[in-house]
Amino acid sequence: MIYKNENLLDVPGVKGSYISGIEIKSLKKIPDERGSIYHMLRADEEIFTDFGEIYFSKVYPDVIKGWHLHQKMILNYAVIHGMIKLVLYDNREDSNTHENLMEIFMGDDNYIMVKVPPLIWNGFKGIGNTPAIVANCASIPHSPDEILRKNPFSEEIGYNWGLKHE
Repeated sequence: MIYKNENLLDVPGVKGSYISGIEIKSLKKIPDERGSIYHMLRADEEIFTDFGEIYFSKVYPDVIKGWHLHQKMILNYAVIHGMIKLVLYDNREDSNTHENLMEIFMGDDNYIMVKVPPLIWNGFKGIGNTPAIVANCASIPHSPDEILRKNPFSEEIGYNWGLKHE
């Protein structure tokens, strides 16, 4: 199932306000006595846009990777091991969800794929006790010229990465 717009808030592990253009797909793990198959993305699915490259990012517990914004690249994140908190911030002036912020908890306990369009600030933090491995099936090959970066504690976004007891 693919979630969009207001329906994003129906996905377990999603908090905050929805952001226009974000899509979340429920993913399947198929276990048997030999191990497991982890599905992520197929070229014949509605959510698929284009293929540029796939890469994996390892993040240690309590480490933050972000903020970053891709000007052209569409991100398709899935966590194949461990858990992360993915945080998205919409700073697009012409967006109907301008200044909305989403938190998405994903990984072993919530196996989903998150599609992030260009021009959305994003970052993630390793949570739990083990490193997480984040897969990104990107729409274009990585180029340092199309990415912008900010300090994870930037006051422009003003997000508190600390543990929330809610």
